Amino acid sequence: MKRSSATVLFSFAFLGLCLLSAPLLSRWLPGETSGPFNAAFTLVDDTGAKVDKSVFHGRPMLAYFGYTRCPEVCPTTLFELSAWLQQLGPEGKDLKTYFFSVDPERDTQEVLHGYVTAFSDRIRGVTGDPAEMRKVIDGWRVYARKEPAEDGDYHMSHTMALLMIGADGRLKGLIPYGTSAEEAISKIRTVLLKEPQQYAAADQRTNIR
Repeated sequence: MKRSSATVLFSFAFLGLCLLSAPLLSRWLPGETSGPFNAAFTLVDDTGAKVDKSVFHGRPMLAYFGYTRCPEVCPTTLFELSAWLQQLGPEGKDLKTYFFSVDPERDTQEVLHGYVTAFSDRIRGVTGDPAEMRKVIDGWRVYARKEPAEDGDYHMSHTMALLMIGADGRLKGLIPYGTSAEEAISKIRTVLLKEPQQYAAADQRTNIR
């Protein structure tokens, strides 16, 4: 009887998790992001350089949407990402890595610069006008929403997966939060770095850093 009750409770818990996850997972149903990103926007990176839609073209990219006040998921993801870049070494030299703030009102350029550089000098932070950032968030069908906190402040509920974006500006896949280093690096190699010879030429055409 105890075993049966535990099974029922687990089934309800699993169903609840699926229902909560459905709005996030459905944003990447096949075909929804089959085309390259082409929404016009103007933001800045953590060094003050202009960032527009061309950033998603030319070289493969790992993009993460988070915020600097995130208590656990964001710092853990950036820490792991930094380790993956180190393990890839020269093999991953063509890979761009960007951290887009879903809380640009508080994540100023200066705040973002201190945050991302604490993890790696390979990771660029992006912030700017909230309306411009929303264009990017919606363009990639990322989930990002303010949630009120008990102290009157707020925190951000957001997508926890890294986006794998090809040199052609198309979404190639996701690296979910909690993915092992071995699996993540394998995905990066097979999905994003399989044709490295094309990136230099594409960079010259689009004038991307």
